[in-house]
Amino acid sequence: MRSFLFTVVHWWLSILLLGASLPGVALAEVNDDDKAQAIVHMLDYVGVDYPESVQNGQVIKPEEYAEQRDFAAQALTLLGQLPAVSEQDVLVQQARELLTQIEAKASGEVISTLANQLLVHIINSWKLSVAPRQAPDLRRGETLFLQYCAACHGMQGRGDGPLAKGMDPAPRNFHDEARMRQRSLYGLYNTITLGVRGTPMRAFGELSEADRWALAFFAAGLRTEPRMVTKGEELWRQEQSKADFYTLRTFVMTTPAQQAVAGSSLDAVRAYLTQQPHALEAGAHSPLNVSRMKVEEAAVAYANGQQADARRLAVAAYLEGVELIESALNNVDAPLRAEIEREMMALRTAIAEGASADAVTAQTTKITALLDRAAERLSSSTLSPNTAFVSSLVILLREGLESILIISTIVAFVVRTGRRDALPYIHLGWIGAMALGVVTWILARYMLSISGANRELTEGLTALLAAAMLLYVGWWLHSRSNAQAWNRYIREQLNSALATRTLWTMAGLSFLVVYRELFEMILFYETLWSQAGPTGHSAVMWGIAIAAMLLVLIGGMILRYSVRLPIGPFFTVASILLAVMAVIFVGNGIAALQAAGVLDVTDVRFFSLPLLGIHPTMQSLVPQALILALIAGGIWSNREKAD
Repeated sequence: MRSFLFTVVHWWLSILLLGASLPGVALAEVNDDDKAQAIVHMLDYVGVDYPESVQNGQVIKPEEYAEQRDFAAQALTLLGQLPAVSEQDVLVQQARELLTQIEAKASGEVISTLANQLLVHIINSWKLSVAPRQAPDLRRGETLFLQYCAACHGMQGRGDGPLAKGMDPAPRNFHDEARMRQRSLYGLYNTITLGVRGTPMRAFGELSEADRWALAFFAAGLRTEPRMVTKGEELWRQEQSKADFYTLRTFVMTTPAQQAVAGSSLDAVRAYLTQQPHALEAGAHSPLNVSRMKVEEAAVAYANGQQADARRLAVAAYLEGVELIESALNNVDAPLRAEIEREMMALRTAIAEGASADAVTAQTTKITALLDRAAERLSSSTLSPNTAFVSSLVILLREGLESILIISTIVAFVVRTGRRDALPYIHLGWIGAMALGVVTWILARYMLSISGANRELTEGLTALLAAAMLLYVGWWLHSRSNAQAWNRYIREQLNSALATRTLWTMAGLSFLVVYRELFEMILFYETLWSQAGPTGHSAVMWGIAIAAMLLVLIGGMILRYSVRLPIGPFFTVASILLAVMAVIFVGNGIAALQAAGVLDVTDVRFFSLPLLGIHPTMQSLVPQALILALIAGGIWSNREKAD
């Protein structure tokens, strides 16, 4: 008796190896994707059927064992005919190992594992399409099943349709739990696509790709009991198992047996997602899932020798995923957020430095585990009103204090010099920043989603511009910190306003430092507002109100006591403050540009203190050291002039 599986593979082999043809298709016209798909099809059947033909090292079904050995041999032959890729020699060796183990009558578990691993590597290496472009429509799948399949497979898919009598082999019974647990949705899709020549099971090439996926999902779900689907839905809504089923591709490529033992919670979730795949499609677009996908794609691209693509994907994994939930994760587990960011930087460094493919893969595995932890922390955490209040208070205090210090210093300066006519320029700067901040919030809230890349670029460039202005104003103040220089300056400016260039520099600085902090606060508060929920919104507002009052008090005290300071000490303290802020801004600005992928990352052994702009990378520490040297040189130069 010729088996159902042997027939379909030999049909394709007759096309690919012996030159037999489909209607209107010659061997020369068979493309490489078809060859690769044929290999995947054979390996899928080896993984499913071999365990039934060999047990405990003994062949119990000689005919099927011979078929599996033949499939493995033909897969090895076809693998050598595919277009060359960097890892092809390794995959050919794996195919030889599979054939050797089959000939040695290895256990079914060993053969299934080898076949499935090789199958996945082939799909990744030749970039085969293995997932639906969108969630399949099961209502369409049911219509197609009744139209094309029920006559043989039966209305319930038990293989007992009116035309099934006398068929050899019998139509598939989709309620056969043991066999269906070994079958992936991709395997079912392949069977529908390729058909089985020599039997009534034909290829359904006239159906669209979407229709074939709909049929595969519908057939796979026929054996599912309603109570299992209900249980799976509850687990899915509780955020359980989302790390195991985060993309349609992962879902269709994995067999139930590969993922969990029978009767586990994963079986229930799989049952639900098979009948409601739109839920999986929606979950695939969550930021952490985007990060997982991009990280995996980066590892595959790097293994294929595509270093530039791998780096681009590694950057996107952070910007299009983690960056979007960074503030939310910071509220519940700041150390985990920092660890994820650090390991993602390490991945990009490994790619840039040409590390081994195994090292890059190991790094992506580590990141994936961290992302799973992050998903668990975010899903299990609900901010209490107290936590929401404290978070709201700290955000505004932390982001507003820098602006208050700088603006208060500038205001105190113009008041001390008696040049109150300069105050409108300063006020114009921060009021303009507030107005633009409101516009930014409206756009971010209602019109567009600020991408991670745009956010980091905005923060980075704004910080560097602000640092340059801080250095200029700090040098300007320090140059007048001694009595002789100050008296000379007063004589020069006695009957005139401050230099126009200096006025506009102060206005620009006032604008930049306020807008930069507002930009961050908008994104942080958007996340905090959604995390706090309706019960925590009042706590967030109270946090903002109290933080605002504290900032007004702090600003007033700084302004009051700075005005009373003697001229020399005041200018000295102010210039030092602005210089320190410039160093902090440079460090954080470069870190933001590194996160956006604009600058490379070279790690060095140094402590990390982001609050002070200290990041252990060569690209940030060197400019900060140069700025410190520049500041020291400026101080020395001013003293020389004073002497």
